[in-house]
Amino acid sequence: MKKFLIIPLVLLSLVSFPVWADDFDKGLASYQNDDFATAFRLWTPLAEQGHAAAQYSLGFMYSKGQGVPVDNEAAVKWYSLAAEQGHASAQFNLGKIYEEGEGVPQDYKIAMHWYRLAAEQGHASAQYNLGVIYNEGRGVAVDNEAAVKWFTLATEQDHADAQYKLGWMYASGQGVPPEILYALMWWKIAGSTGHQKAIEYRDILEQKMTSAQIAEAEKLARECIDSDLRYCADWR
Repeated sequence: MKKFLIIPLVLLSLVSFPVWADDFDKGLASYQNDDFATAFRLWTPLAEQGHAAAQYSLGFMYSKGQGVPVDNEAAVKWYSLAAEQGHASAQFNLGKIYEEGEGVPQDYKIAMHWYRLAAEQGHASAQYNLGVIYNEGRGVAVDNEAAVKWFTLATEQDHADAQYKLGWMYASGQGVPPEILYALMWWKIAGSTGHQKAIEYRDILEQKMTSAQIAEAEKLARECIDSDLRYCADWR
């Protein structure tokens, strides 16, 4: 009997996925036109059927009050369902909710769990947030080597805050040997995007360095950028 039940379920899935994609795209078009009510109406049945992107989208709308009143508990519900399916942005947002205690008790352990899952999928902001948690010892023992690891991974995706923080790690010798050339390199790279703290500390550090050291840091920064940020004072 079970063998006969498998075929209709497979056929149903093959029919459902194109419909899901079509309705999701219509909802996305409505959302992008600020027609939140239509987007919410189209995405809700998809989310209820297990569509991870629709679940994430409903969570986002509840968290921001777009088309619905702000409801952090509902946001957690939908983010959780999407996160459990491996949706990286839902995992990141869920981690942030637990880190900040929005609609749930603040819990750094749970936050780190979701951040780590997103970070392992390459989510740059999750990688950065993990670095901050380890660097500042939020709910865990300070582990600057782990902080450097996660900051470095985020820098490879051009995350300016991570570039600034990694520069600070090299300047202060946290998790890595102190190295002002690498500190200046990262602050120059982050500063080139307009990161104000990186610009401020770049200028302060340059006042304490020789022209030859500054030129070397600029060379390192160019080489780092030319490598698409993949081979820059590699921690590994």
